[in-house]
Amino acid sequence: MARSLNRATLIGNMTRDPELRYTPQGTAVCTFSVATNRQWKTESGDTKDEAEFHRIVAWDKLAEICSQLLGKGKRVFVEGRIQTRKWEDKDGNPRTTTEIVISDMLLLERIGEGGGTSAPTPQDIPEDLSVDEAKPAKKAEPKKEAPADDIPF
Repeated sequence: MARSLNRATLIGNMTRDPELRYTPQGTAVCTFSVATNRQWKTESGDTKDEAEFHRIVAWDKLAEICSQLLGKGKRVFVEGRIQTRKWEDKDGNPRTTTEIVISDMLLLERIGEGGGTSAPTPQDIPEDLSVDEAKPAKKAEPKKEAPADDIPF
């Protein structure tokens, strides 16, 4: 069987603050929009601009990280897969949406800045920023104290 690839990579600006919600099962889901711009010259030499708006969806730990670090106007790199969903609205009309379900996100500016393209410094990034889509986030387990007679000195 032939292999397929469904991968989208975007660098753009956030058009609104992210929205974090939880499914009834407690899974975090974060949605936001990213705008990408394209510029070209017409035959007459005029410069034209065009913006494309992308609906982005993040799940689990990545969703929580996106909701904490991202905000309107921030420059961001996202990577994931393209997904199209179909449903019927409350009036019975067919609806369709295309979104990018991300597996990776990088903030392309310092946390707290409204613009620019410098990367966050290590002290700005939470320790648990590493996210692997294939592995669910682990819950913190309480530390077990060693019995007094088990001290290694």
